This record gives sequence, structure tokens and C-alpha cells, in this order.
Amino acid sequence: MTGEIEAGKVRSMHPQKFAMWLFLVSVIMIFISLSSAYIVKKSVGEWIYIDFPPLFKWTTAIIILSSVSMHFAYISAKRNNIQNIRIGLAVTGILALAFIVGQVKAWGQLVDGGYHFVGNPASSFIYIFTGLHIVHLIGAVVFLLIVLAKAFKYKVHSKSMVRIEMCTTFWHFLGGLWLYLYLFLIFNN
Repeated sequence: MTGEIEAGKVRSMHPQKFAMWLFLVSVIMIFISLSSAYIVKKSVGEWIYIDFPPLFKWTTAIIILSSVSMHFAYISAKRNNIQNIRIGLAVTGILALAFIVGQVKAWGQLVDGGYHFVGNPASSFIYIFTGLHIVHLIGAVVFLLIVLAKAFKYKVHSKSMVRIEMCTTFWHFLGGLWLYLYLFLIFNN
């Protein structure tokens, strides 16, 4: 019958993918906890309205574009187009650096607006959310550079997809996480 597992056949996942999924679940738990803390702290009072830096809109567009370029690299790997894998990964890395620089400059805009890390919890949470996201994105950039180096050694292609699949999953996860954080902060300001 279709849909049934044959007797004795075990379904399994690549151990590195399994470890990555456990890591992603832990990241989700961290940000759910922080979101809950944000809502609880906001209900206590002493909350100020934050005028979000315009750069947050630009960095949101950048992270979306980086997901597109990462997916381009992934599709290129499935098609054995080594040159496009390299291009897609390199563009993704450049966009990631632009995102990080944009976020740091957005912090400067927050400071210029009088919103500091220490002071009102509303601004503290923004720095915590964005700072933790940047830390995870830096980890993803390191992973991306490893995959890019492997692509230059012809070790990323349709017969060797584990690294790029993991990198793509992690990248899309971080893009989705940023969209969640951005919308959460906007709607709960």
C-alpha cells in the first residue's frame, strides 16, 4: 500500500539537519519568551511609543531580497549550475552585510531619537530583539561563507545538497524571524 512504511524500513533525517532543526526550535523558544516578556512588561505601564527608524523598512526589504538570492543559489545547486550557486551565495552574503550595517545605523537613529538601551523598557526590547537577530544572522553568514567556499571547490551540486539545504533553511528562517519581529514591534508599539 502507498503511504505505509515497509516492515523494517526506518525513516531518518540527516543528523546535521536534525541538529539544525533542534537549534531553530531553541531560537523560536527564545524569541517567544522575549515576545511574552515584552507583552507582560508593556501591560505594567511606563511604556513609551517608539518612532521606529526608517532604516528598519529598508533592512526588511534587504532581508527579503537575500532570501530570494539564497533560493536562487539553492535552485542553481539542484540544476548543477556552479557559477550561479556562487553568484547567489555571494549576493546573499553582500545583502546580509548590508542588513547588519543597516541595523547598526538604525540603532544610531534610535539613539538620535532619544531611545537608548538603558531607560525605558520599550527601547530596551528593540535593542534586544534586533541585537539577538543580528547575532544569529552573523552565525548564518559564517555558515554561508563555508558553503560558498565549498561551492568554489565544486562540492555543492545536485548530488551534494545537504550543506546548501541547511543554509537555505536557516536563511529563510532568519528572514521569517525578522519579518515576525518587525511586525510584532510595529503592532505592539
